[in-house]
Amino acid sequence: MNVDEKEEYDARPLTPDYASVVADGEHNSTHGVVLLIDDDVDIRRVVRDRLRAAGFTVAEAESGERGLEVLASQPVDIVVLDVGLPGIDGFSVLRAIRASSQVAVVLLTAAGDEADRVLGLEIGADDYVVKPFSPRELVARVRAVARRAQPNLLRSVLQFGDMVVDTRAREVRRNGELVSLTAREFDLLAFLGSAPRQTFTREQLLHHVWNSEPGWQDVATVTEHIHRLRRRIEADHSAPRHLITVRGSGYRFDP
Repeated sequence: MNVDEKEEYDARPLTPDYASVVADGEHNSTHGVVLLIDDDVDIRRVVRDRLRAAGFTVAEAESGERGLEVLASQPVDIVVLDVGLPGIDGFSVLRAIRASSQVAVVLLTAAGDEADRVLGLEIGADDYVVKPFSPRELVARVRAVARRAQPNLLRSVLQFGDMVVDTRAREVRRNGELVSLTAREFDLLAFLGSAPRQTFTREQLLHHVWNSEPGWQDVATVTEHIHRLRRRIEADHSAPRHLITVRGSGYRFDP
């Protein structure tokens, strides 16, 4: 089992309150349908329970073949796909998915295998999580992918105090005054603002906002854009209120 064992609550029986949330999530999902394809029954159990508790409906498949059958037979919003499947491996499943669908895909990859991660992104994965992983991190990644994959679920106008971000008009105003941003600065602000208080590494921001990777583009460009964006939107860029540096991790947006 490649789930981080430090999250002890995943190994314990469900408490009554938690169990009721899981049961309700199965029928009253507001975040979409996740297809979980993994041959490890323990991983499927832990991830299924956490995703349902987070408000997702979860379908399961123990093999790539079965996963493709499920995908062809019912609506799915996000696929969580293990790369190391027996039989048809995860990359083959991803290629088959991309041949006919643009459904969002999050890969589960082996620790330290950079080649797998790069290949998965090149084939068309939207994000990846490295094993052994924290279920909490996986749910956060799935939520972030859901927000990008289902823009209709996002508010078109985000308001944070005196700042208003209009994602349709691609405008930012502070105290009613238009703030001049480059296209990339706006994309960075809109991405972080759509996931308040969630920390993203520079590598993740490079992937999601620039559609690039550290091997192709220096992650320092993310740092430079954060600094420029602070000068444009923060009342005091030297003591930012919204664009927060999380030391050793990356950046987050505080409303």
